[in-house]
Amino acid sequence: MAPRPTPADKFSFGLWTVGWSARDPFGDATRPDLDPVESVHRLAELGAYGVTFHDDDLIPFGVDAATRDQHIARFRKALDETGLVVPMVTTNLFTHPVFKDGGFTSNDRDVRRYALRKVLRNVDLAAELGAKTFVMWGGREGSEYDVAKDVRAALERYREAVDLLTQYVIDRGYDLRFALEPKPNEPRGDILLPTVGHALAFISTLAHPELVGLNPEVGHEQMAGLNYAHGIAQALWQGKLFHLDLNGQRGIKYDQDLVFGHGDLMNAFALVDLLENGGPGGGPAYDGPRHFDYKPSRTEDIAGVWASAEANMATYLLLKERAAAFRADPEVAEALAASKVTELATPTLADGESYADLLADRSAFEDFDVDATAARGFGFVRLNQLAVEHLLGAR
Repeated sequence: MAPRPTPADKFSFGLWTVGWSARDPFGDATRPDLDPVESVHRLAELGAYGVTFHDDDLIPFGVDAATRDQHIARFRKALDETGLVVPMVTTNLFTHPVFKDGGFTSNDRDVRRYALRKVLRNVDLAAELGAKTFVMWGGREGSEYDVAKDVRAALERYREAVDLLTQYVIDRGYDLRFALEPKPNEPRGDILLPTVGHALAFISTLAHPELVGLNPEVGHEQMAGLNYAHGIAQALWQGKLFHLDLNGQRGIKYDQDLVFGHGDLMNAFALVDLLENGGPGGGPAYDGPRHFDYKPSRTEDIAGVWASAEANMATYLLLKERAAAFRADPEVAEALAASKVTELATPTLADGESYADLLADRSAFEDFDVDATAARGFGFVRLNQLAVEHLLGAR
């Protein structure tokens, strides 16, 4: 049986996850709309710590200011009653038809200006609610036709938008950072900033790169055929893991948004091990929210919605237990040493050693026994099998 989650686990959910009515391009909704206030209360009962939202998840698009304030007041009351926090906020620049060619990178300048105003208003709300991260998913920032989008100009407009937003946060004194969420395709044929690597390269061109990091998602990286745990490690290495989205994905196909672990379970195990045990001292490598960006299957009724929310947290906690057992196993420690995994942390050059010293070291080349070294195996298969056995509860 999985441990029961508590707010200390820092599990958070988007209103758009449990609140998804299961409408897709090929079928109508299979569940009724869910009141955000009910979502807050039910998530709190399940042991979650936080709830996140797009502006349109909380406030119907296009309502007047008074109605907007009423929706926010109800939501605030629910937060106060449950103790849930809002660690992250984002803005919907993809649902309304006005964004059919994107928000920040639409070919229509008027749409770009409207998108900026929409985001700025939600940045204010994020700061008011105490959010620390503002996620930016550019789901419509792309194209289907190569000749219809000047990608260089689009990236320039994207940079212009992010630079404006970071300057706004600085000028307002908000304690808020931005996290870009890469995705290769869907709903556009090709989306700008499709992977962690693309996004990191883009961030390096910004006016305030210190305020902009990443929000990688399991399914988005795997849709590009990439390794999510590797992407997270790269973001950690560059100090850019500001937030993350957990879900499940089975191969290179449409964005499935399955329950976390209900896809590539071995990669999910490696990910949890990295997050929980991958710090310099063996402790957590990431202390932010464990955020679930999934969709309850269309097959489920409302009871299945909450069962799926529980399943996300249970799977994470079970993998956390399995990863702890893996790290505590003496046989695993021996296998790690035999595979020289920990040796990789040792600098190739000794402290103070120069290339001249390396060139003078005969043991590094002239006297190095290439054949004997090449004949030795690393034992990676044994190490991975130990991970599998711990994952399956055989150890």
